[in-house]
Amino acid sequence: MVFGTFDTVHKGHESFFKQAKNLGDYLIIVVARDDYAKRAKKYSPVNSEKIRVRNVRKSMLPNKVILGSKTHNFYRTIRTHKPETIALGYDQKPTIIELKKQLRKHRLSEIKIVRMRAFKPKIYKTSLILNKGKRVLN
Repeated sequence: MVFGTFDTVHKGHESFFKQAKNLGDYLIIVVARDDYAKRAKKYSPVNSEKIRVRNVRKSMLPNKVILGSKTHNFYRTIRTHKPETIALGYDQKPTIIELKKQLRKHRLSEIKIVRMRAFKPKIYKTSLILNKGKRVLN
């Protein structure tokens, strides 16, 4: 399972999805709700949550793409879908230690956490792409 905003799906995201898919036989991608993405990123996503879900599905890598919880309860989403592994992006918060601690608090300590490698992060990083005014067409 992976979580993210995925405002513009680019080669960095595709690498992340491929790495995560290689950890198991079923990949669930959880796309952040618009209001959560705005609070977490401090700006509104360029694309709506529905468009972002559609664009992630177009990558053909996930087995399932879902929107995050309306109440932003990550642990309910995790409990519902029961992933064996959660893959974190190379720059994604929280740290593995912090996430393991939170998972223990929510009685989800059996889930493995793995940090994925970056793929050309000086080129394929959404904030860089958007800040340069170069939008990756979805």
